[in-house]
Amino acid sequence: MATCPECDADIEVDEFDVDKGDLISCPDCGANLEVTGTSPVELEAADDDDDEDEEEEDDFDEDDEDGADEAEDEENEGGDWEE
Repeated sequence: MATCPECDADIEVDEFDVDKGDLISCPDCGANLEVTGTSPVELEAADDDDDEDEEEEDDFDEDDEDGADEAEDEENEGGDWEE
């Protein structure tokens, strides 16, 4: 038996059915949990946010490059308006 670190619910996990690093979900609160120990079974909240943050940063970098090109185009177009 293990305890969810998010909601303190008892989770029935057989130590022979899981390995360290496995991901499971709490049946009560739905939290994603990582197995950090197997004898006894220990659980910690899984760090899913790190992967999402990296993807968002990559997207942001691409947007920056596109935005710089648009700004240059606007500057060139703006020059025609002033004449």
